[in-house]
Amino acid sequence: MSVSSLSTKPLSHLPAKRGLPRLRRALSPTFRSRIRMNLGNHEETSKSLYLGIDFGTSGARYALIDKQGAIHSEGKRTYPSVGNATDWASSWKEALFHLLGDVPSIYRPSISSISIDGTSATTLIIDRNNGGLLAGPFLYNESFPDALPAVESIAPANHTVCSGSSTLCKLVSWWNSNCGHDSALLMHQSDWLLWLLHGEYGVSDYNNTLKVGYDPEIDSYPSWLMAQPYAHMLPSVRAPGAPIGPIKEDLRSQFGFSKNCVVCTGTTDSIAAFLAARTTEPGKAVTSLGSTMAIKLLSKVRVEDARFGVYSHRLDDMWLVGGASNTGGAVLRQIFTDDQLLVLSRDIDPSVPSSLDYYPLPKKGERFPVSDPSMVPRLQPRPDSDVEYLHGILESIARIEANGYKLLKELGATAMEEVFTAGGGAQNEKWTVIRERVLGVPVRKAEQTEAAYGAALLALKGAIS
Repeated sequence: MSVSSLSTKPLSHLPAKRGLPRLRRALSPTFRSRIRMNLGNHEETSKSLYLGIDFGTSGARYALIDKQGAIHSEGKRTYPSVGNATDWASSWKEALFHLLGDVPSIYRPSISSISIDGTSATTLIIDRNNGGLLAGPFLYNESFPDALPAVESIAPANHTVCSGSSTLCKLVSWWNSNCGHDSALLMHQSDWLLWLLHGEYGVSDYNNTLKVGYDPEIDSYPSWLMAQPYAHMLPSVRAPGAPIGPIKEDLRSQFGFSKNCVVCTGTTDSIAAFLAARTTEPGKAVTSLGSTMAIKLLSKVRVEDARFGVYSHRLDDMWLVGGASNTGGAVLRQIFTDDQLLVLSRDIDPSVPSSLDYYPLPKKGERFPVSDPSMVPRLQPRPDSDVEYLHGILESIARIEANGYKLLKELGATAMEEVFTAGGGAQNEKWTVIRERVLGVPVRKAEQTEAAYGAALLALKGAIS
């Protein structure tokens, strides 16, 4: 098993320290169980290992890899039940420490670095004096239309932040009711979880900060944002996978990590899933089919338009263009159990188009390819056959995916030529055939489908940088 060297070639006018690694394919085992180990012999336990943790919309996973990209252990945890929104933070914290404890103790002393990804635009406001939670978490799909007029008045037209669910709208909505709070600090989900490990306030990465207004092309916050009275709440920004500092001593002692274990900046879950797929050519795309659906297309051209929920992340000397829809696995699980999905899918003929036209959403509101917080789910009429109903839903989600890639091309992005699939939806072979027919390009499962693997690659990058 091998993994190509990691380089940090940035855009020509940007400092080299900001570049993300170019990651190519590696042959490694895929995720199979809650906790999976590859102990091998004693020599394997003494080599350096790299831990990536993915905090998705429905649960958290970890992947532990070596320098060659081979997986030594992986596992997952569902989030503990929460009674209200403010309990999400304690739920994430509990899941994080459970996952650290799930890593086999024989491997922990060999872990050189840790990185975490989280859902994009999931935001917390904390007190930098004591770390206390002042507000939130505000989840990725929560919209704050009350702040939109103020944001649109300062940002360029159709900027990424000009969406009610953007991080900046969440910040402005809170600030309008809490202005003058000098010790308040904005943190994204992965920022906060990493902070629990390293203890340094106000550190983020340029993927997570995109939706608060950070400009990855000029490598700084724009002047129109820094002129605002809440600018002191913005975190400092580093490249994804950049070393922050050592893991806190009490955690190092509790879990048995090495004194040299470094905590690195993270990224968003969809970026981590793209990194896991290890594709580096323009026109290649990754669709993450989890609770929601996120698409990412490697493009030579930067494309952004908040009217459609389209934005671009920087990746080396190219751009990762895409958007995230609220459709996906969450709506399927509202209707079918996992066993039903498995059994019903077997009877679908994916070569035959479904005549049913739905817009599957778990609740009101859509982000991409249409940005409409008032859009309602459309899941009727329901046929008598559950097989036909599932077929119609899967094909309708595929049409949303196709419309997303079509929109990116219309806005100027490099045309999509091939799609890799990550997330739980990659396991459904009938759905893959449906999507290939609807998209009109080859669709295949990525060799690594979990965002946790991409986060582990960032941890590897941080350790060798």
